[in-house]
Amino acid sequence: MSKKNNMAYLAAMAYAFITGLSFLFTKVSLNTAKPWDILSHRFTAAYMGLLIAVIFQWVRVDFNKERIKKLIPLALLYPLSFFAFQTTGLQYATSSEAAILLASSPIFTMILSSSFLKEKNTILQKISIIITVSGVIYITLMKGAEFKLNNILGIILLLLSSLSISGYSVWARHLTKDFTSIEISYIMITISFIVYNIIAIIRHMINGTISTFFLPFTNITYLISILYLGILSSLGTLLLTNYILSKMEASRMSVFSNLGTVISIVAGVVFLNENIFYFHIIGSILIIGGVIGTNYFKKEDDMVEDKSIG
Repeated sequence: MSKKNNMAYLAAMAYAFITGLSFLFTKVSLNTAKPWDILSHRFTAAYMGLLIAVIFQWVRVDFNKERIKKLIPLALLYPLSFFAFQTTGLQYATSSEAAILLASSPIFTMILSSSFLKEKNTILQKISIIITVSGVIYITLMKGAEFKLNNILGIILLLLSSLSISGYSVWARHLTKDFTSIEISYIMITISFIVYNIIAIIRHMINGTISTFFLPFTNITYLISILYLGILSSLGTLLLTNYILSKMEASRMSVFSNLGTVISIVAGVVFLNENIFYFHIIGSILIIGGVIGTNYFKKEDDMVEDKSIG
């Protein structure tokens, strides 16, 4: 395996690790602020981090009007549509239903990448993707979750959320031919920063609570959580995702998101003193086995070199 291939896998593991821990920090932040405030604060932190890097020329971006137009649809898919559908959907459905539907995104990604990018998966890869999805669903159901079809509106919105992240994975892989991972992430973070802050501020103005918009930052635990969610979980994972998509198939990359479930379970046990049961272990084995299978049974020419990244 080449050095570049190793770097792609290391990036994917880092993505899974950061994503897994993000659930922990999100739980902590929800004790202090509302969801839309958290989104605005985390993308403000992400934007400031990226802006500082650009100002000091640690990273380089090359934009004009036409190039920006090409990236706007990508930002509409993720994070805007993804979080909007997810946040709204959770008002009508359970978090367990959200976990199941989000876990199914690798299957949607496989279908979309096959249709639009003409990516081909081997039979064993397809089986491996189904196995890793089954691992997440198994853990969720064994925790006592019920998939209630009467929550139809919430299920539809959560399904659209899952489709959004899948569509993003496919479209971002297409755009890595013309843009660097930094350029793609910069536009996505900037648009998200503007939109989420507008939504949060308007909500506060309507409720007459604008004076409390920055109040959560007086809580040091919340501040640490937002820095993690903004700098690492938002900016960091975007950069990693766009880099990974320039090196491997969208369907293969998407299974690493489910690996974050395993990290989340371990984090809950270590930091929140949550219990671990036999079904956590069985589900984790399925998830890890599926991830390994998806990448082990790849075609020899699946890894590609991204010429747009210097």
